[in-house]
Amino acid sequence: MSSFDKREDGFEKKFAHDEELRFKATARRNKRLGLWAAEKLGKTGADADAYATAVINADMEEAGDEDVFRKIRKDFETAGVTQSDHQIRRTMDEMLAVAAEEIKAGK
Repeated sequence: MSSFDKREDGFEKKFAHDEELRFKATARRNKRLGLWAAEKLGKTGADADAYATAVINADMEEAGDEDVFRKIRKDFETAGVTQSDHQIRRTMDEMLAVAAEEIKAGK
């Protein structure tokens, strides 16, 4: 194997590793976000866990975060929960940062 091939292989492994970490952080963020939204919606216990699972599943609709945002926005509007789009997006960003740090720390 030439040094170029080794380098290419290293980049491919790093990319795969980074993508795996991004996926894990996003899934963890979505669970936290679902539990946060469930609290705002007045859900507790098993209902809150079920809602968090629904938020995680909503992320499978399309690439990116818009599917998760739309679900929470719609559920808040239906329930009369007052949260601005900015507040929801800021919470999404904050929870992603926390999830990424937890994963880096091995938690």
